[in-house]
Amino acid sequence: MLCLKARTLFSPSFSNTFSPPIRLPHLKPSFSFKPYTQSPKSKPTTNIKMSSETIEHVVLFKVKDNTDPSKVNAMVNGLNALISLEQVVHITAGPVLRTRSQPLTFTHVLHSRYKSKDDLAAYSAHPSHDSVVKENVLPIIDDIMAVDWVSSSSSDEGHVYSVPSGSAVKLTLLKLKENLGEDVKSEIFRAIKGIKDSFPQISQISYGENFSPARAKGYTLASLAVYPGVSDLEAVDSNHEFVNSQKDKVRDYLESVVVVDYVVPSPQSASL
Repeated sequence: MLCLKARTLFSPSFSNTFSPPIRLPHLKPSFSFKPYTQSPKSKPTTNIKMSSETIEHVVLFKVKDNTDPSKVNAMVNGLNALISLEQVVHITAGPVLRTRSQPLTFTHVLHSRYKSKDDLAAYSAHPSHDSVVKENVLPIIDDIMAVDWVSSSSSDEGHVYSVPSGSAVKLTLLKLKENLGEDVKSEIFRAIKGIKDSFPQISQISYGENFSPARAKGYTLASLAVYPGVSDLEAVDSNHEFVNSQKDKVRDYLESVVVVDYVVPSPQSASL
């Protein structure tokens, strides 16, 4: 299937080693990606209200070095075109802006949303999805990681929105140390829930516990923060003194952390 304590979850360098962020080569690429060959069908991007639950599905890919750019474009285009499937509420695929996940490294991300676990399962089993995975994804990747969660969200009027083009997104995945109680998870989720009040730049927050462990590499908790743009994300990240003060409060809970930033492309984007 392609399928912290307080505000630190969205810090610029949060990891088990707290190492500097990795800036991937594609930020200053040695090659140029071609634009989409066609624009996938779009769906409304505002005020989508889920009746009972929202399922988040995130996949991280590491594309093989020296892959032909046309094959990377075919993968990205194919994944974005899956918006045409009736089960998909939102989907976006594109390159990673920054990753802080040593020793793991990723080059591309897919994020999609569904109204139920059944819809996610139907998407995964759909022939169109299967075709994209077999023909465009698996032949060009070195590594893959996927997480799914039932979202608890913080957004206006109880709505869960699609993520507008141009938004900057920070994905955080947590691997907890062994033998921690459920109270630790509850404490982390309470912190995530309150983070939006402290950072008005954040337009959406979604968080939950991964329910698909097979390809999650042991990461059990996930959160996703949406900003209007990269400058808003960086304004929060730049508060280093505050960030460092928060790290110490959660260090003892965590074995490792993956933090990935990316920008949601428009369907006609030529910068993938």
